[in-house]
Amino acid sequence: MAETVLAIAEQHSGQLNRVSLETVAAAQAIAQQMGWQVEVAVLGSGIAAVAQQLAAFQTAKVYALESPQLAHYTADAYTHALRSFLSTHTPQLILLPHTYQVRDFAPALALELQTTVVSDVTACKLENSKLLFTRQMFQGKFAADVSFAATAPNSAPHSAPWIVTLQNGAYRADQAIAGTAPVENVALEIPAAVVRVQPQEIFQEAKHAVDLTQAERIVAVGRGIKEQKNIALAEALAAALGAELAASRPICDAGWLPLDRQVGSSGQTVAPKLYLALGISGAIQHIVGMKGARTVVAINKDAEAPIFELADVGVVGNLFDIVPALTEEIKKAQTRT
Repeated sequence: MAETVLAIAEQHSGQLNRVSLETVAAAQAIAQQMGWQVEVAVLGSGIAAVAQQLAAFQTAKVYALESPQLAHYTADAYTHALRSFLSTHTPQLILLPHTYQVRDFAPALALELQTTVVSDVTACKLENSKLLFTRQMFQGKFAADVSFAATAPNSAPHSAPWIVTLQNGAYRADQAIAGTAPVENVALEIPAAVVRVQPQEIFQEAKHAVDLTQAERIVAVGRGIKEQKNIALAEALAAALGAELAASRPICDAGWLPLDRQVGSSGQTVAPKLYLALGISGAIQHIVGMKGARTVVAINKDAEAPIFELADVGVVGNLFDIVPALTEEIKKAQTRT
């Protein structure tokens, strides 16, 4: 029987977190390399619709892990539920998105399973019969390849599964292979005494806060914007595109935009359909935060800027001339349609 890669999907109030599809895509890619099969599990209460969403991808099976105690997230309930499920299911590798929620319970799960977590992984490769997981260190200045143990396709299972959390944008959700998978509902018993922390009212973020990982289009500004007042140009372009506004670290360090708008190794990691970089040179600390974008458009007056090495479309020129004209053309196009 083939070894299994188990992708753990994340949902909130019956809505699938889009980074879960990145995890499915990663599981499929690894399984193809190793000759393994892919399974998916999702936890919650009343999650039939979410499970059906996941069943639309090429996997061996989707498990809907249900319990009233899973209606609201707690680390205790999630850890207990997964430990119970994994007592009868033994995947070789468990993949999870590197979200705040996963960061909360994954260490406890690893302790219960007496295994190890490799966190915030940006890539995976098979080299000399070993699966190597790449993760950034020292704010993106150094990349380390980490291996659990020597392995090869169709090798014998280890005593405990490996656990890996994937950085947002490490894999692209649109590369998840479509298919049809059966859904198995698993009713779990989680004693009330297990849950030591009772969930309270869901935290409401401040009005200015934004989760850039969920954005399909992003307009990002860098040093080339020159002054804080010029950010209005980027805001107008973002509004015309229906995009979120983001920035490189120097802009946020200067206080021109809130820290929750920062993209990069010390900010958010994003994977939008469109990433429009205005006056961003393309330092590695920024690149690691947006390299998963499907299409990158860069506008910079420096023809040698590193951002052009990554860009699908590069425009060498003065952004103060180009951006207002681009914004007006987008508005005209929208009026015509």
